[in-house]
Amino acid sequence: MQKIKSLLLIFLVVTVFSCKKQLYTDRLQEFPTTLDTESRSVKFQDKRVYTTTQGVSASNLFNGARLNDFAVENDSTYTVFIEPENTPINPSPWYSFQLWSTSPRKVYINIKYSEGKHRYLPKLSSDGKNWENINASNIKPVGNNVQLELNLSKDTLWVAGQELFSTEHLNSWLTDIQDKSSEVEVKSYGKSTLDRDLYTATLFEPTKTNKELIVLMSRQHPPEITGQQAFLHFVDRLLQKDALTAAFKEKYQVMLFPMQNPDGVDLGHWRHNVGGVDLNRDWDKYNQPENRQMAEYLIGYASKNQSKVIIGLDFHSTWEDVFYTNTSDAATAYPQFTSTWLGAIKDAIPNYEPNVAPSNIGQPVSKGWFFVTFNAVGITYEIGDNTPRDFIKTKSYIAAEKMMETLLKQ
Repeated sequence: MQKIKSLLLIFLVVTVFSCKKQLYTDRLQEFPTTLDTESRSVKFQDKRVYTTTQGVSASNLFNGARLNDFAVENDSTYTVFIEPENTPINPSPWYSFQLWSTSPRKVYINIKYSEGKHRYLPKLSSDGKNWENINASNIKPVGNNVQLELNLSKDTLWVAGQELFSTEHLNSWLTDIQDKSSEVEVKSYGKSTLDRDLYTATLFEPTKTNKELIVLMSRQHPPEITGQQAFLHFVDRLLQKDALTAAFKEKYQVMLFPMQNPDGVDLGHWRHNVGGVDLNRDWDKYNQPENRQMAEYLIGYASKNQSKVIIGLDFHSTWEDVFYTNTSDAATAYPQFTSTWLGAIKDAIPNYEPNVAPSNIGQPVSKGWFFVTFNAVGITYEIGDNTPRDFIKTKSYIAAEKMMETLLKQ
């Protein structure tokens, strides 16, 4: 009998993904607005060190870099040229590069965008790990571009739109969370187009079955670092050893997809994967391998372990903190979850009012996909570009705590 059941499961999964439309049950992926997510060409950077006769050099030879060209304007002024991977594209120009000089000097760096206008406040680092905002007096707007005043030396100065978190940072973090708990299981469930591992991690006794499943995901869009930071802090709170997590893990499992777009992250893309597509518009056709493999893995895992997916939280960044929700959770397994959870977060943070933006199912984005595929609550957890980093941690810790408390009460 067990063998027959296994064969039926294999048949179900193969059938589901051969048509790309039918998933999990007999429900169809019905989104009112469908988009073209077939792969398109992207422009790769020329990875190199740019040297000048003035002794100033620039480099994009690291993961997460974005520097398309470098030019000398005069003895003290240089221009960094930034281009997107392809167009049309969301106007969120990402930049990240290294600078140094053979002798100490003050320089002026023009950052010139071929598309869009300046968005991210520059961060500076001497080691690529510890970052600080540029002094406000050292940045000057120039139309859609900016000019930076910087002091260079023979030591490398990192300049980036946000703190870096690329695949090597991810690998280190995955090792850290396994060291924190023997109940964390990390595995690669697939490969990106450029053969980078697609990682998932399961928290709380991953071999047990019949547990309800919460899914956390991040980094569909490469520059959205503050969303990644919120994701990391949220997970850190879930891994704390206390009475709340002890009670929570008896009933629930959490599955992590911490970096959905590793190619785009390491290539310093503004928005897209290496297929030139916004992954968060491809949750109906699965034309991109990252989405297709995540869907296959999650659906297969839930079926095999008889686990019901009840919540999907997708961590992003935008201009300000906001929770994008589905208009109603009435048809989900936990109809009151969203309002109860957000109310609890509000009560726990003094003078805080959650910014909530409900919408109907429209384009094929993740929050709608969680609902139409699993009858799960779907929420996009957005963090502002310039939200203070200590508040990101505080809010994420509280959000994780209130999620656990809310679910344990239901």
